[in-house]
Amino acid sequence: MNINHTIVTEFILLGFSGLTDQVSLFPIFLGTYIITVVGNLSIIITYKLSPSLQTQMYFFLANFSLLEILYVSSTVPKMLSCLLSERKVISFSGCAIQMYCVVLFGGTECYMLAAMAYDRYNAICRPLMYTVIMSEIVCIEHIVGSYVIAAANALIHTVLTFSLPFCGSNEIDHFFCDVPPVLELSCQDIWVNELVIFVIAGCVIIGSFVVTMISYIEIISKILKLQSASGKRKAFSTCSSHLIVVIIFYGSAISMYFKPRSSYRVGQNSVVSLMYTVIAPLLNPFIYSLRNKEVKTNIKNIFLRLVQF
Repeated sequence: MNINHTIVTEFILLGFSGLTDQVSLFPIFLGTYIITVVGNLSIIITYKLSPSLQTQMYFFLANFSLLEILYVSSTVPKMLSCLLSERKVISFSGCAIQMYCVVLFGGTECYMLAAMAYDRYNAICRPLMYTVIMSEIVCIEHIVGSYVIAAANALIHTVLTFSLPFCGSNEIDHFFCDVPPVLELSCQDIWVNELVIFVIAGCVIIGSFVVTMISYIEIISKILKLQSASGKRKAFSTCSSHLIVVIIFYGSAISMYFKPRSSYRVGQNSVVSLMYTVIAPLLNPFIYSLRNKEVKTNIKNIFLRLVQF
């Protein structure tokens, strides 16, 4: 029996469908995007112009800031455009490219968070071996490896998703082309895709989350052995801030990719996805770098040099 399917050439991004006046969100997300890009860009510039910051930790932070700019730029500009448009359309190929970029940068962030936690673990718990374990070449390998593995993961998800037939509605109940909402539009059984999400995304998200948490547990254990009360407070303050971002990012990502289809609710995905695609990149420069005294001192020095110039 032959079944005719409508050929989908474009999708409609419903965005925050629960809100009648989505235009009112435009200044909020525009401001958030500008702050995120400027904040992360300032960290990159500070790292490049500050000889005292040429260490492994700040190398990771600078690369992490670049990643955050790329990550937030893969979703927010299109979302801003849709908020002002009556017809919130994205082409079939555009949707595929956006999905690939989101999964690529999201996967890279998972691995990079784990690499940064592992770097801090070695710095605090194995200081005598730190320069050997985390040499310059090893740090570069961690960064490159994060992108390579995430790129392969993104390619698998994107190809499997867009090789499916789509029929009926072309309305994506989301503000960008993420894997679960797009799969909802397929008129074919998607058990293979769900299995791939469970296995591969499980390795990426859960695996890196476990490595990150083990590193922080070891770090906290080391901190508890410190004699200085002020040193403990400072270290705990730093670790707790980092853990907040880690929990926001991983918690929302796990909720998005591993919840059963039966629990899907209209508009809920958009709120959850905001946490790891918009909120986490916004918080990261403040949590990881701008609370750091050395970074703030160097930013101030660079600003003063520019003013005097």
